Amino acid sequence: MPRSGRPKSITTPRMKKLVRDRIRRNPLRSMRKMAAEVHISKGSMQNLVKNELDFRSYKRKTVHFLSETIKLKRLSRSKGLLTRLETENLDRFLFSDEKLFSIEQATNKQNDRILAPNSSSIPEDVLYVARTQKPRSIMVWAGISANGRTPLIFIPEGVKINAATYRQLILEPVIKHSSRNIFRNQPFVFQQDGAPAHTANITQKWLHENISGFLSKEEWPPSSPDLNPMDFSIWAILEAKACAKSHNNLDSLKRSLVKEWEKIPQEVLRAAVESFPTRLRSVVKNKGGYIE
Repeated sequence: MPRSGRPKSITTPRMKKLVRDRIRRNPLRSMRKMAAEVHISKGSMQNLVKNELDFRSYKRKTVHFLSETIKLKRLSRSKGLLTRLETENLDRFLFSDEKLFSIEQATNKQNDRILAPNSSSIPEDVLYVARTQKPRSIMVWAGISANGRTPLIFIPEGVKINAATYRQLILEPVIKHSSRNIFRNQPFVFQQDGAPAHTANITQKWLHENISGFLSKEEWPPSSPDLNPMDFSIWAILEAKACAKSHNNLDSLKRSLVKEWEKIPQEVLRAAVESFPTRLRSVVKNKGGYIE
């Protein structure tokens, strides 16, 4: 029986095939451009793609480069770390990392939004985040465990981090602090990434002689910020809080970083650390490839 109502003019089999073929040829094609090309409205195109073709829009991600050789190393070393965790307590691990912070306000391009009736009603200092060509910045080092954190260590301006300065400014003071205040003079495992100052023979020798356990340069997976809790979680939390507004000078930035570092709840640090084994298993599952 003929049905009542207006017949379909947009979601026809011909239009579905046309749009599906266009997306297959170029999945980066925008809804607006496709709608203009087939002479329908943007809303109709969105409805067709989402409800009729059952496609979803996914944001492209910027990730660290992984060659096939690096993927193989990530795979084998992740398996090795999982084996190590079978006999060692994750609570005894100290994860560390460095990050450069600038005096400029931090922004999140995806999530920073302003609710207003129109753009002209938003004050300039709220709508715009100013950027300069070379803002003053400072390198910060920190470490976390499931049961504590190190103090923030600020690298003096103009100081280049090599094996000697890394040992003098970071390792020697931090190891004593961590052993005493976090691990109550009990053995612990120290993690660091593959930066040249970390993997230098003199650094590896010092760690071997002064720490009961550490992840050597042959154990930590290369190009793996997605495995370090400092990298994939904690630094972003600290930056969002400490750099919510711009700072006039480095001293102001330092005070804000120290204040917000101490305010991060320990359960947040513990949750980040406890996700480490899960991420290792994800690397193994993806054969050393990307996991986020």
